[in-house]
Amino acid sequence: MLQEINSTADFLKSKLTSLPEIGIVLGSGLGGLANKIEAEVAFDYSEIPNFPVSTVEGHAGKLIFGKLGGKNVVAMQGRFHYYEGYGMNKVVFPIRVMKQLGISHLLLSNACGGVNETYEIGDIMIINDHINLFGDNPLMGPNVDELGTRFPDMSEAYEKSMISKAHAIAKHNGINVQEGVYAGVSGPCLETPAEYKYVRIIGADVVGMSTVPEVIAARHMGIPCFACSIISDLGVEGKIVEVTHTDVQEVAVKAEPLMTTIFTELIKEL
Repeated sequence: MLQEINSTADFLKSKLTSLPEIGIVLGSGLGGLANKIEAEVAFDYSEIPNFPVSTVEGHAGKLIFGKLGGKNVVAMQGRFHYYEGYGMNKVVFPIRVMKQLGISHLLLSNACGGVNETYEIGDIMIINDHINLFGDNPLMGPNVDELGTRFPDMSEAYEKSMISKAHAIAKHNGINVQEGVYAGVSGPCLETPAEYKYVRIIGADVVGMSTVPEVIAARHMGIPCFACSIISDLGVEGKIVEVTHTDVQEVAVKAEPLMTTIFTELIKEL
């Protein structure tokens, strides 16, 4: 695995004039932030050695290098999901490559279902913690000591200082944000009413099918993380309606400019 990571990083380094400082992962319908990047070069995932390929609508499948908020960034316009049939090591492979390229911080976004009764569709939630319900973990198997310790601490999976800065940025720009816990599940089916209720009872505010594996891999390698969720549907009793992936994307696209403002301004301060 380490050989593949280094091989992919070396390929990308050979094509770049400057290395990224910040990594960004853009979720369903949230690829619009990529248009704000002053792109130096972009690769289709299919062009990158050892990279998987995104198979989900709303995920463009491009790795973009350039500048955002005055910093050198690398952005995944579309991610890989466990439900696509990829093993956890493939899901987090790009994060490990980003580390080898030199990123010091990782910012992630996703579209998800809200289970907190006070949330509304279109809300932005800053993630302050997560619950791993995937039934799997990217650190399973022999530990790769070159990447991190066998038992990484997860007491601050999402860095408090970045959360605090994001709140200040949101307030300054008149953006209303929530803050809460993200439950990560395998998918791909959306949750039943009973599952939504279960997720709420165990302490989550939203539920989605990404982010958790990537953050685990990043923290294993010592990378501070910040993440935002767009509430694309509600799993609240009395508010549950039939939802399609198209509905999810449409809500995400509408909220994306606000998230872009938070990300761009936060990157300026890192």
